[in-house]
Formats: sequence, structure tokens, C-alpha cells
Amino acid sequence: MAMVSILVTVLVPIFILIGLGYILHIKFDLHLGTLAKLNIYVFVPGFIFVKFYKTTLNPSLLLYIAVFFGLYVLVLYLIVKVLSAVLKLNPAKATTLNNSVLFFNSGNYGAPVNDIVFKGDALAMSAQVIVLTLQNLFTFTYGIFAIQSVQVGKLKALLGYFKMPILYALVLAIIFNYANLPIPKFAWTPLNYLAQAMIPIALILLGAQIARFKFTFKWTAAYFYIIIRPIIALVIIYVLGFHGMIAQALFIASAMPTSVNSSVIAQEYDNYPELAAQLVFISTLLSAITVVAVIYLSQIIF
Repeated sequence: MAMVSILVTVLVPIFILIGLGYILHIKFDLHLGTLAKLNIYVFVPGFIFVKFYKTTLNPSLLLYIAVFFGLYVLVLYLIVKVLSAVLKLNPAKATTLNNSVLFFNSGNYGAPVNDIVFKGDALAMSAQVIVLTLQNLFTFTYGIFAIQSVQVGKLKALLGYFKMPILYALVLAIIFNYANLPIPKFAWTPLNYLAQAMIPIALILLGAQIARFKFTFKWTAAYFYIIIRPIIALVIIYVLGFHGMIAQALFIASAMPTSVNSSVIAQEYDNYPELAAQLVFISTLLSAITVVAVIYLSQIIF
């Protein structure tokens, strides 16, 4: 019953919003660049500020999971680099592929899955929130820098990143959180509205992107990465000696499909957006099998 619940409560809402974006673009020919800018410059900063401000993190747990996350993305990064070189991909396409592999959906997919599997357990959700926090930070720092460095060079990319409101939203959220500064209701209410709007806007944008190209189930190397993500995570979990609920939570988190934000970033910087959208959509479809399998294995292994 838990597996059916995950499929119904998590996957169905996601595909409804993707389908809505698809239909809207077919009917009205949406301007995808505007949607991408709204997400990156308005909704994502609001989302990051709210998440960082509200999260209470245990320092030792944060350190352990940060080590896991760092090793996990490093191994994935090295594998992607090697395979991109073997396949002789151009730098721009390799970057979009790289982002699609490194950025997984810890928020609107991972958090509900964690809540259902662990029945709202605070420790398990703390682990998920830390992964979500690190993933958001990584996505909107390295992800944007990687694409811009290919297009305009590393120095201009670095300078350009300091113009992004995402960075300042993160810094302000950390300051307000650790200083325990209250936020007036007149400011908190619109911030919450922005945070809540980020996920549906991103999914509608994904659906509109998918509507732009002829969709096929053509095999690409990225699907291989998506499948081996949980295997890599499992090895790292054993090496670090994690066990119990934390090990289960991290293992399940590693099986999430590609983050919608990888597609949003690719659209904003016009860096193979069709490829990014296809990888998000296909990995989400495959997750109906992979996530269920990983949840089952986590209950046996740990």
C-alpha cells in the first residue's frame, strides 16, 4: 500500500503539472525564457530563503551528511567527465548532461517520499532537509557557473554569479536563521507565496519545454547515470559506516529523478534545453520503478 501511495500522492501531481505546461504551450505558445527568468530571479530565491530560514540543523548530522553528499557528487562528476570525453561531447552539451546527472529532485519529490516512507519521522526528515539544502546550494552555484563558464569564460561567469539574487537570498537566510531574527508577517507572507510557487512554475516550464521537441525514448548515457546513482550512494554509505534510518534516508534520496532546476537553468542560459527537459521527464518516468525498488531494498539492506 505504501508503494501505491507514493505513486498516487507524488508522481500523479507532478505529471499533472507537467501535462498542464505541455497543453498551455501547445495552445498559447508560452515564452519559455520569461518563465525561466521568473523562476531563477524570483521564485527560487524566495524558496531558498524560506527553506534555509525555517530549517533547524543538527551540526554533527549536517557534517556527516555533507561528507556523504560531497563524495557522492564527486564520484558522479568524475564518471560523467570520463564518459563525456569517451563520447567526445562538446563542452556545452557535456555541461547540460553533467548538471542533469548531478542535480536530483530532493524537494518536491524527495521530501514527500521521505515523509510517506518514514511516516513523518523527524530524524529521517532532518536528513532529507539537509540533502535538499545542499542540493539547492550546489545547483544554483556550480550549476549556473558551469554553463556560463562554457559560454562566456570562467571569470565572467564568476562575476555574473554575483549578480544573481539567489546568492543573496541564501546569505540573508543564513544570517536571519543563526541570529534568530524574526521576519515581519508582511514580509513573510509574500516570501511564502514565492516559495510555494517555485515548484509548480518549474514543472509547468518543464511541460512547456517538452512540448517544443519531438519526444522519443531514445537511449542516452544519462539514463545509465540515473540507474547507477543509488548504487554509488550505497557504496559510499557502507564506506562511511552509516546504518539504520539515516542510511535508509540517504539511499532513498539518491534514487530521486533529475531535478527540474537543471532544466530551468538550461532554458535560462539556452544550453541544450531540449536535452535537459527530456532527461528530467524520462528520469521521472523511470522513477516509478527505480524509487519503489530502492525503497524496498533499503528496508532489506539496512
